[in-house]
Amino acid sequence: MTIYLDHNATSPLRAEALDAMQAAFALGANASSVHGPGRKARALIEAAREVVGKAICARAEDIVFTGGGTEADNLALHAAQHAGVRRMIISAIEHEAVMETARHLGVIVDILPVRPNGEADLNWLKAHLADWDNEQDGQPFLALMAVNNETGVIQPYEEAGRLMREAGGLYLIDAVQTLGKIDFDFAASGAHFAAFSAHKVGGPQGVGALALSCDVSYAPLIRGGGQEKNRRAGTENVAGIAGFGAAITAVKADTTDLRALRDRLRALIEGAMPEVRFYGKNAPCVDNTLCLSAPGWLSEIQVIAMDLAGFAVSAGSACSSGKVRKSRVLEAMGASDVEAQCALRVSLGPETTQDDIDAFAEAWCSAYAKVRPHSSSVAV
Repeated sequence: MTIYLDHNATSPLRAEALDAMQAAFALGANASSVHGPGRKARALIEAAREVVGKAICARAEDIVFTGGGTEADNLALHAAQHAGVRRMIISAIEHEAVMETARHLGVIVDILPVRPNGEADLNWLKAHLADWDNEQDGQPFLALMAVNNETGVIQPYEEAGRLMREAGGLYLIDAVQTLGKIDFDFAASGAHFAAFSAHKVGGPQGVGALALSCDVSYAPLIRGGGQEKNRRAGTENVAGIAGFGAAITAVKADTTDLRALRDRLRALIEGAMPEVRFYGKNAPCVDNTLCLSAPGWLSEIQVIAMDLAGFAVSAGSACSSGKVRKSRVLEAMGASDVEAQCALRVSLGPETTQDDIDAFAEAWCSAYAKVRPHSSSVAV
């Protein structure tokens, strides 16, 4: 049986979410229908909207359900362009859903650098905003994720929000990795948009949400019917949305001390292989994530070796069509090309045990020991 240690990619469906989805499937009605079954389907959606809003300190009416975090990011970026934004500041560690969409929109993209510990450089942001030309570039816009999906580093997103509000700009937070990991307060963040995804917290895949501040203009990306208050057309995924709400509710019952497990794993590897580099170690970090680089051991080889040993881990973002690529995030943190090609991410979940951690450390160190004597000559 595989020990699953890739929760930042997808956290397996929680039993509570599956139960909620099965109940919604059994109902089998369209939430836009005015008959009794339709009203019951609508009630499931609105109940989930309340749960999501409460979890992130936002009004329920400001939550738009989407087909996932990528769509939520796209909605925010398109809304910003519709509002007249012609130049966007995108952090160097953003997900492709933000980076690629900004480039596709044809706007000028300025890259917000990060410090060696993985935190966004807000001194750079402050100086950049001071020189901003509103007439030429339009309203300032920033996209900054709250928690990096590869390193687990928590970004100074609230301070960035204050800077953007003072500059009169618009602000998108990709908050996909926050649910179940940190307390995210949309109202206090200063953001105009925040994106979320159900499957990162044990909900179903293909469901997400975008939170909107009440002072931002909005332009729908998908047009058609009047669903989601004319903000996102299309028949709602009732079962998926119900599962999303149930997963968030279930998170409150989690009791696993993930920080202790993560720190134990790092200590075991560090003690056996002191040359291994750990990223985000000197920054605020979520409890479940460990990102490391093993000199000379390519990421894809590590992932395959661990898969054969019975462990599911990843080399970073799982959103590159199944391909393993060198980490752009680690390069932004100052890692060498060699280090960026040898990164591995281990992300724990509520069912991870100490036995899992010990077994993984033993398997990983044993596999690396076979490569380690020759690591300096491995072609990367």
